[in-house]
Amino acid sequence: MATIIEKIWFEQHPAGILLKPLLWPLSQLFGLISRRRRQQYQCGQKEAFRASVPVVVVGNITAGGNGKTPVVIWLVEQLQAKGLKPGVVSRGYGGKAPYYPYPVSADTSTAEAGDEPVLIHRRTGAPVAVSPKRAEAVQLLMKQNVDVIITDDGLQHYALERDIEIVVIDGQRRFGNQQLIPMGPLRESCERLDEVDFLICNGGQPQHGEAPMQLQPSPLINVKTGERRQVAELNGVVAMAGIGHPPRFFNTLEMLGVTPVVCQPFADHQAFSEQELKQLAQQGQHLVMTEKDAVKCHTFAQPNWWYLPVDAVLPAPEAEAIINRIIKVKEEYGSSSA
Repeated sequence: MATIIEKIWFEQHPAGILLKPLLWPLSQLFGLISRRRRQQYQCGQKEAFRASVPVVVVGNITAGGNGKTPVVIWLVEQLQAKGLKPGVVSRGYGGKAPYYPYPVSADTSTAEAGDEPVLIHRRTGAPVAVSPKRAEAVQLLMKQNVDVIITDDGLQHYALERDIEIVVIDGQRRFGNQQLIPMGPLRESCERLDEVDFLICNGGQPQHGEAPMQLQPSPLINVKTGERRQVAELNGVVAMAGIGHPPRFFNTLEMLGVTPVVCQPFADHQAFSEQELKQLAQQGQHLVMTEKDAVKCHTFAQPNWWYLPVDAVLPAPEAEAIINRIIKVKEEYGSSSA
């Protein structure tokens, strides 16, 4: 179930009227602080780090999950197919590394680096580094001769200069009540969208200037064995999702012809215990989760646990425009060894 705050943001819950005297001043203060901070970087009062290779930010202006990570994976795979060597930086939310910047490897746990960086590295094999100070992660990756940096989130992280900004929009929920945090879901006002290079609309009906994107599911993969099966082959499915907007995952299963006996949402980036997931799985015959959840419970997965991989799919003209723009910027930079 959505929290009260989410219902205020996206469903015009009447509690929003009652809480407005508290939330409105806080939203105004949030906006004032965030605008001033950005202005300090724009006018040079605060110094931003400039990498020697192009930096592409994949972010959003709303709190919560919009589908950024599938877009990052899509970008990495597209650029790899063109012969480039992209690297990914992340804040590593949900993880606590022994030091920063921290390189993600095949053995890195989500407790160290967070779920999304581990997922991106396992899916793409690309170099990934995490640090609350993204510039440090960028510098670490540059030592590995990457020629493009992609940042997973970080649109508002102005301490890192960027060449291309891509904003991912939740096509179903859009921008809710269009108010700033905490009265609404916005990190920045909708006017910020006029300044970015590309807008990608994840599901729903794209508006003018937005590239339509769909998350295309693949066959289920067994978390423990790697076996692949069609989701419709399973009976007694217990569905779980620890992502920014769990109903999106449950709706995907419904569209694939599966009606779960239980739909269990979790908080985004939430760590799972072996015992709680075993108890959850006992309510049905199979436990089905997102790929982001799977990387957090790989070490204790049971034979009847599955995850549903999804891939970002964009129409060819929009996809080519994004990739060609990145390649053009890279060519303007010259070689990474220059």
